[in-house]
Amino acid sequence: MRPPSPSIPEREFLFTSLKQSLRLDGRQLLEMRRPTITFGTELGWVECSLGKTRVMAAVDAKMVKPPPERPYEGLITIHSEVSPMASPEYEPGRTSDEEVAITRMLDKILRRSDAVDKESLCILAGQRVWHLRLTIHCLADSGNMLDCACLAGIVALKHFRRPEVEVVGNEVTVHPPTERAPLPLSLHHTPLCLTFAFFPESSSRAATSTSSTKTTTVLDPSLLESTLSLGFLHVALNAQRELCVVQKAGGVPLTEDEILPLIKEVAVAKVRELDAFVESRLKEDWEGRKMFVEVR
Repeated sequence: MRPPSPSIPEREFLFTSLKQSLRLDGRQLLEMRRPTITFGTELGWVECSLGKTRVMAAVDAKMVKPPPERPYEGLITIHSEVSPMASPEYEPGRTSDEEVAITRMLDKILRRSDAVDKESLCILAGQRVWHLRLTIHCLADSGNMLDCACLAGIVALKHFRRPEVEVVGNEVTVHPPTERAPLPLSLHHTPLCLTFAFFPESSSRAATSTSSTKTTTVLDPSLLESTLSLGFLHVALNAQRELCVVQKAGGVPLTEDEILPLIKEVAVAKVRELDAFVESRLKEDWEGRKMFVEVR
């Protein structure tokens, strides 16, 4: 059973609060929820959360034969799953629009932006390459699952280690971790995603139409904010200020002068903070693992 839509008092209270630069969870308009990253016992298993939004990511690899048109490149596939465990809004056995949107955006951010060096996944040209499979499980939806899923996905790729392979002629030998330390993936950059939501200045029905010109912008919207927003702007970039993806599918119209400050002044600073946080958490995890297993 689907949850009821937000009531009129909830809607008016949210719009009135945003008009006064207040949010229901106490954050500033352009403030993110504090992220947390938890690593599993297996390399490449990560659970990330933004507030009460929780996403689990896992990476596994296997050797396959590459397609003939790209004999020197490995393969990367991304699969996301949003089950009713995340929210009653999602029905079992039926792919939701949210799940499709998350999968498409993750494909753009993590695969098409060449975050992973595909040529480094080649073992024997035209015969053997690594096939990486990134699986995203959305455990709890409290708003902005896309940013949480992107964070979990890129951290899982950075945390994953593949077995070392030795090639002699046409013979391929895979060394288990007990014999040789597994190798990290070769990453070109670390793209991270930020989501902005837009709201009208007034809570009237006329102001909530897409013809409204003056809007209020919030970063990292909660579930109620996501439900009542006029539209979203998804921005993916790395700590080197390289823009990977900008997507705005429908919603309120925005001018160039409204979008550029969000990217140059807000997104760049937030992504640098996230990148530093990811690197610190990875370093902490490696320091703990070196006591029990050799990692590179």
